Amino acid sequence: MTGSLAYWHVDAFASRPFTGNPAAVMILGSWPQDDVLQAIGAENNFAETAFLVRDGTGQADWELRWFTPTVEIRLCGHATLASGHVLLSQDQGRQSVRFRTRLAGILEVRRIEKGYAVAMPAIPTEAATYPEAVAALGAVPLEVWRNPDHYNVFLYEDEQQVRALEPDFRALAALGFDSFIATAPGHETDIVSRVFVPGAGVDEDSVTGSAHAVLTPFWAAKLGRDSLTAYQASTRGGHIACRLEGERVWLGGPCVTVVEGQFHL
Repeated sequence: MTGSLAYWHVDAFASRPFTGNPAAVMILGSWPQDDVLQAIGAENNFAETAFLVRDGTGQADWELRWFTPTVEIRLCGHATLASGHVLLSQDQGRQSVRFRTRLAGILEVRRIEKGYAVAMPAIPTEAATYPEAVAALGAVPLEVWRNPDHYNVFLYEDEQQVRALEPDFRALAALGFDSFIATAPGHETDIVSRVFVPGAGVDEDSVTGSAHAVLTPFWAAKLGRDSLTAYQASTRGGHIACRLEGERVWLGGPCVTVVEGQFHL
């Protein structure tokens, strides 16, 4: 594969540049070999690069895949929001766009009053234990909840405990391709979190949509309501408006395009 590809660098869940979670969005005419996609993901070196190809099945508008610098992943919220931002910015009359993914089904991005909202599957968890991960996180949580699709929630008493975590990333990476989600009640938002995915090449993610597809049903059950505000306390940081709607979670926030250009192969 040679030539030039349209390229956008978007900060998702961000109202200004250099906050939220950066993603690369790239529109392709057709799918190249997976090693090419992975090499581009490594070159971009974002938590995720989103690749889009027009969907020919009639099920959605676009096919969508996501690559970290080291692997293809099954679900990514912020890069989907960024993709919706790119496409809807090109067509101001359009209100929504649908994506067909390989492992997460059909996802949708809609315009909302303050940016966009992405619909993702609500991911349930069950009470469990995970002593190896607790040891690597370096602080004992009140509760541990897990989902077999590699999502792990560690509930702490307060926001300060979450912010103070200093994980052993090598030890977490040795546990495999898991997301380690530390959460607690927030000071200025309903909930706060930090998310670690070192097995996928991302020691700490900036603002993680898939993690909030887990946290929204988790906290909705604890708080007794379907809507909540969230802040991911990474170095960049970002706010997410979360709403549980049946088996879907809507995650809302603005996006900012930082770079637009051509990627040369």
